Amino acid sequence: MTDLRALSPGEIGTLESAGCTADDWSNVRVGGDFRAAGVRAAHFAGRIEIAGAVSIRSAAVENCSLANGVAIHNVAGRIANYDIAEGARIVGVGRMVTNPGATFGNGAEVEVVNEGGGRVVRLYDGLSSQTAYLQAMYRYRSALQERLGALIDSYVDSVRSDRGTVGRHAVVESVATIGDVRIGAHARVVGAARLENGTILSEEAAPAFVGANVVAESFIVAEGAKVDSGAMIDKTFVGQAVKLGKTFSAENSLFFCNCEGFHSEAVAVFAGPYTVTHHRATLLIAGTYSFYNAGSATNASNHMYKLGPVHQGTLERGSKTASGSYMLWPCVVGPFTVVMGKNMANFDTSEFPFSYISIEAGGSVLTPGMNMFTVGTTRDGEKWPARDRRKATEKRDLVRFEVFSPFTAGRMMAGERILNALSASTEKSVKVVRHKGIAIKRLLLRTCAKNYAGGIDRYLFGEILRRADAGSLAADPKGELCREWVDVAGLLVGKSRLESILAAVESGAIASTADLQRALAEACDAYESDAWAWVRDAYRERHGKSVDDLAADDIAEMRTGHRKMTETFVRKLLADAEKEFDEGAQLGFGADGDDDDRVADFESVRGTFEGNSFVKGLKKQLDAIGG
Repeated sequence: MTDLRALSPGEIGTLESAGCTADDWSNVRVGGDFRAAGVRAAHFAGRIEIAGAVSIRSAAVENCSLANGVAIHNVAGRIANYDIAEGARIVGVGRMVTNPGATFGNGAEVEVVNEGGGRVVRLYDGLSSQTAYLQAMYRYRSALQERLGALIDSYVDSVRSDRGTVGRHAVVESVATIGDVRIGAHARVVGAARLENGTILSEEAAPAFVGANVVAESFIVAEGAKVDSGAMIDKTFVGQAVKLGKTFSAENSLFFCNCEGFHSEAVAVFAGPYTVTHHRATLLIAGTYSFYNAGSATNASNHMYKLGPVHQGTLERGSKTASGSYMLWPCVVGPFTVVMGKNMANFDTSEFPFSYISIEAGGSVLTPGMNMFTVGTTRDGEKWPARDRRKATEKRDLVRFEVFSPFTAGRMMAGERILNALSASTEKSVKVVRHKGIAIKRLLLRTCAKNYAGGIDRYLFGEILRRADAGSLAADPKGELCREWVDVAGLLVGKSRLESILAAVESGAIASTADLQRALAEACDAYESDAWAWVRDAYRERHGKSVDDLAADDIAEMRTGHRKMTETFVRKLLADAEKEFDEGAQLGFGADGDDDDRVADFESVRGTFEGNSFVKGLKKQLDAIGG
């Protein structure tokens, strides 16, 4: 602070008459707008800088700077080593202290995914789901890990300080203990029990909230996040617009944008964007998730009573677990798959997206591709972008919402090949085949392969027609042909493009965490161009013709085929949606009445099939294609 002066003898007299004391009044420096009448029953220790008019009541303040408009009231212990910005309000705090060399949660080590260790993610307040994923999941690249560690070390050193900060217009109220915590602008910390070694990122457009009875240690809470109602977090990252509360418990876990955790428990969890767990009996443990919904009483085991809790699992994007589901790690579940029942087998279904996993005769059974035709999957794809609550200036987690993409279409191609090969090699007398630990009914092999083929062509044709309608069938010069695609915690990216980024980190060309974030953001921006390169290549491989050679008649024929595929697809969705309104769905309605009363009661609560907004949207699609 500049333009500060010593207190005048008259101001010291006013302060002392109001019950104020100081270890040394000469260490208190004030600005021109300072008013001694605004300070009562205060004790000052160390160097104090007060830039303007403040309000201090019943508080011990040590080695702090206070900007204009700051209010500090009723501090039972002391506030020490803080720079408090304009308009901030601190009321009813027990102790609020920054210790020498504090890093405010930056550099904290989170043993994510595997409780046995080995997948440590180091927190920093610029962490994104992608930079965390690279730390956690690419452990086999030692040079990458060494360089990532150096980048994070450099960042942690840059924020290391003997002084904490409270941002402009932040509110800290009724908190028992705060130690080594930075609090961002417009944040509200109200009623928390104890906060230690953390950062609360916040801004006016996306204020963070930490509420009643929260206990948090070694944490970072990002902009727009809400941690409330008895949540307990230890070594945990809470990303942008995340909501944790209702006694939720998390340790050694990461929650990225738009996640929600209520009632339940998470241990060693990598929760990618839109991971949701709402139920008291649910335990998420030692796994990676994204766009995931946990059913009530979902559980998993990460040990088999041998070497301890060293096993891990992956539910790829868009997966769900039904109520009471159980999985024995290690397992990998492919994208957009529903898991039901108690699964005691270890399996890998990553090559079979849009599937069901169920239990028959005590064993896990895979039904490939059938979840492609459910209203839930389609509705999820529409709701995720609509439910993006992030309002921060920078959206650090890089998210592609596409349900059908080179990533999922590539997986469908792999599934199609495997199912056709199994069908060709399996005797008709065999009822069930096994692949990577899970059973598939032989009679479903060809049908499910055809479903995948239809889904692939519907995606390819749709992308080509979209480009044709825009007059841009030519190759995009910015596009990079990446035949294999990966999902990096919400970011769909070609593997070769990602490889270039990793190589740049390893070589030192990417020299900071900010550089890395920019490179990943550029990869995200390249999605459309890269996806088009993939579509052009995939179409040539499957249909033996270049997109460049498509004539008007070819486009017309493709349009007819796509229309038929889409009509079939939408009609299957409508048939699935109609089940939500049949007699079975009406059980329990119309209490004490007759059948007419049951129907009337159901419709008053649930509405009608024809009146449902989602159904109307599907029928509008049919009308648009003339179906």
